[in-house]
Amino acid sequence: MLMIGLAGTALAESEHAWLTAPGVSGVVLFARNFASRDQLIALVESIRAVGGEQMLIAVDQEGGPVQRFREGFTRLPPLSAIGAVYDRDPEEAIRLAEEHAWVMSSELRASGVDFSFAPVVDLARGNAAIGPRAFHADPVVTAELSQAYVRGMHLGGMAAVLKHFPGHGSVAVDTHKAAAIDPRTLDAIRRDDLVPFMESIAAHAEAVMVAHVIYPAVDAQPAGFSARWIGDILRGELGFNGAVISDDISMAAAGAAGGVAARVTAHLDAGCDLVLACFPEVVAEAIAAVQGRAASAPERLAPLQGAVASTWDGLNDNPQRERFIARITALHAVEGSKPA
Repeated sequence: MLMIGLAGTALAESEHAWLTAPGVSGVVLFARNFASRDQLIALVESIRAVGGEQMLIAVDQEGGPVQRFREGFTRLPPLSAIGAVYDRDPEEAIRLAEEHAWVMSSELRASGVDFSFAPVVDLARGNAAIGPRAFHADPVVTAELSQAYVRGMHLGGMAAVLKHFPGHGSVAVDTHKAAAIDPRTLDAIRRDDLVPFMESIAAHAEAVMVAHVIYPAVDAQPAGFSARWIGDILRGELGFNGAVISDDISMAAAGAAGGVAARVTAHLDAGCDLVLACFPEVVAEAIAAVQGRAASAPERLAPLQGAVASTWDGLNDNPQRERFIARITALHAVEGSKPA
């Protein structure tokens, strides 16, 4: 039910009880949890030694402005750089999307991390939080590149997580900082924002992350608290049978439900399988909120576990990896896509 955040680069004694608490299914890592590859591998091993081998471990490793692990990892360009290539050479952009995904996923799997919350399939239409994280403004282009990215993640032994359903790109407000309202009709959202989700679900993406955005023409609740969006539209209309994951409950826009416990409960009641409690300050209250609830459907969570992976030595001896890294890092020269 919960994916929780930890405080530092090593597992604290006080965090052992969190990992063994009923309802804790995994850990989400951040830059604060990373110092080096060796340290990361040791942290992952310690998490599983306490929480069990089934404990899911995830991170945001999109590339561009959102890449938590940097030193010792390939510096990944933002997805917008791939979208820029598509405008002049679609076939090349599709290859680059697959290669970007494979490099990202294979490096994380070699470190013991199960999955990244990727790809972003929002449209590049001016949202403050999305920016260069999105492939393109065109839903058809975004769908094609997203499908390629899902294929590349699968080749790297990693499940794909589409975000942020039903589309975060067309509303200006950053949900980390304030409530966001998108007044468009469901038909308008279907025509544009849902296209990449539909196509990427068809490519067998294993999970979808729901946005904290409110779409009042569809439901008064943010999408993550909405049985209409999750049950009727995502599962019913789009036929999605995988895991549904919340965005971080500490974000300002999640405050529509109330305090920490209310936010956790609202997500689970709406149909989320995993709720992200990313900051240690909220973890204890989030754990308390799920006590006594039925466990998440194991058939939805099991596919999120990473496949058997290469070691870092194996990756470094792989000439294909060298070629892929050379090609995707050349994208940093694309106008506006140099790494932060």
